[in-house]
Amino acid sequence: MFYTCGRLSYLIFSDFPARLMTIRLPFHFLSRFCLILLLFSLPFEANAHARKSPAKKIKVQQSAPAAEAEFTNFGQWRAVAEFIDLMSERHGFNREALQMQFGRANFSESVVRLINPPPPSKAKNWTLYRQRFVEPTRINAGVAFWNEYASALAQAETRYGVPAEIIVGILGVETLYGKMTGKIRVMDALTTLAFAYPPTANREERMRYFRGELEETLLFARDSDIDPFSLSGSFAGAIGWPQFMPGSVRRYAVDFDFDGKIDLLNSPVDAIGSVANFLAKHGWQSGLPLVFPANVSTDEQSRWRAMLGRSLEAQYSLAEFNDAGVSLDPSPAVSTPSELRFGLVDLQNGEQATQYWLGTANFFAIAKYNRSFFYAMSVIDLGQAVRQQRTR
Repeated sequence: MFYTCGRLSYLIFSDFPARLMTIRLPFHFLSRFCLILLLFSLPFEANAHARKSPAKKIKVQQSAPAAEAEFTNFGQWRAVAEFIDLMSERHGFNREALQMQFGRANFSESVVRLINPPPPSKAKNWTLYRQRFVEPTRINAGVAFWNEYASALAQAETRYGVPAEIIVGILGVETLYGKMTGKIRVMDALTTLAFAYPPTANREERMRYFRGELEETLLFARDSDIDPFSLSGSFAGAIGWPQFMPGSVRRYAVDFDFDGKIDLLNSPVDAIGSVANFLAKHGWQSGLPLVFPANVSTDEQSRWRAMLGRSLEAQYSLAEFNDAGVSLDPSPAVSTPSELRFGLVDLQNGEQATQYWLGTANFFAIAKYNRSFFYAMSVIDLGQAVRQQRTR
C-alpha cells in the first residue's frame, strides 16, 4: 500500500508544472493537496517501522525461553552424557534411548527449593513434632485402614514378624495411608538433584547419592517394563504409600498381593508387605520390645553423653549403661533380659526437659527407615494409638 501511494504522489509531482498550467486550480488548493499527500504517506512509514519493532521484541522475548530450554535440556549436559555412558557400559542401556529420555526430563525449581535445609530455627521440640502425627485424623484413618487390610497385615506379621501396629504407624506417618504420596515426576526430581543440586557443603556427595537413585529408577523401570516417567513421588524421589526411594524399591519391595508386579503407588497390600520386609532386613526381631523410659545422671562427669548419636544400633548392655549413669525407669512394664542390647535415645523437647529412652534393635530398625529418633517414636506412638482406638 505504501508503494502505491508513493507512486501516485510521484506521478502527480513529477508532472506538477504541466498540470499547474493545464489544470487551472488555485495555488492554495494545490499546495494543500500536496501537503495532504505528503502527510498521507507518513502513517504508512510509521506502520512499517512498527511492524519491524515487534519482530525485534519477539526475538528478545524468545531468547529467555531458549536459554532456559538449553539449561534444562539435560540430554545436552556433559555430566548426563557421562552418566548415559555408564548406564550403557554397566547395564547395557541403549545410548540413544537414554538421550531421548533425558531430553524429556525437566529441571525443577521447586525440588531445588525444597531440598535445601531449612534455616536455623528454635530448638527441637518432640511434643510439637508428635502432635503432627498422633492426632485424630491419622488415628481414625489408621483404624479404617487396619480394618480394611487386616488380613494382609496379619499375613505380614506371620511372615516377617512385624506387628500390624508398626506397619500401620509407618504408613500413617509417611503418607496418611496413601493420601500424600507426592505428585512430582520421579525422573524430574532425581535428574535435577543428580546433576543440578544446589550449592551446599556436601553437594558432591548428595549428587552421587541421587545419581545412584536415578540409576536404580531406570533399572526398576526396565525390569518392570514401565515408563520411568510414569513414576511420581516426593520432591526427593520417594515413591508410593511407603515412600521408598528407588533403591529401596528394588531391594526391599515385594509383590505381596501376588499379581505379578510390584506397585507401591496403587497397591496397599504391596506396601504392607514391603514395609514389613524392609524392617525385617534391617534387624527387626519378632517379639522383641521397642523402648524403655530411662533416667540419666546429671553429673557432668557421667559417660552416658558419649553414648548418644554413636550409631543407629543397639550396642550397649544395661550394665554398661548403668556404669555410665543411665538406668531404666524403676518399674519397667516389661522385664529386660541381661543379654539385651540398647541404644540411648534423646527426645529434645524445646524449653522442657529432654526425654530419654533406651531403644532395642527393633526401635533402631524403625529409625533406619527414616534416620530420626522423632520419626521412630512417632511411628510407635501412632501405631499404639490406632490399636487402642480400634479395640475400644
